[in-house]
Amino acid sequence: MTALPVAVDFDLLDGSLQQVEQHLLGLGHALRDRNSDGIELSAARLHAALARAIDLFTEAASQGRVPDHLRLRLARASAQVAAHREALARATAALDRAIDVLIPRDARSLSYGATGRRDRPSLGSVAA
Repeated sequence: MTALPVAVDFDLLDGSLQQVEQHLLGLGHALRDRNSDGIELSAARLHAALARAIDLFTEAASQGRVPDHLRLRLARASAQVAAHREALARATAALDRAIDVLIPRDARSLSYGATGRRDRPSLGSVAA
């Protein structure tokens, strides 16, 4: 006897995508406003919503065909996640460059020796 395939609940898939889209929008607003708490909260919520949506879509795909309009929305959401990830990577790189200018990586230039003088090479000063 062959088991009957379980019907795919497309409303459940649609709802999970709406959650992903909502959290993407929230993350976009937090990024635009440079709201670090909002970014962290939105990113965590987005991560959970994406995990749920991927699980649901994977299950639906294994049971039958997922409608094209839902697959397209999931692809768009994936592209938005990639765009946000790229924006965060660029912002992080810019911040790292700014920190490197303000705080040199060479730890020796930030410390003083036992005599109270900086333990760094002289820049041509004649003071003893």
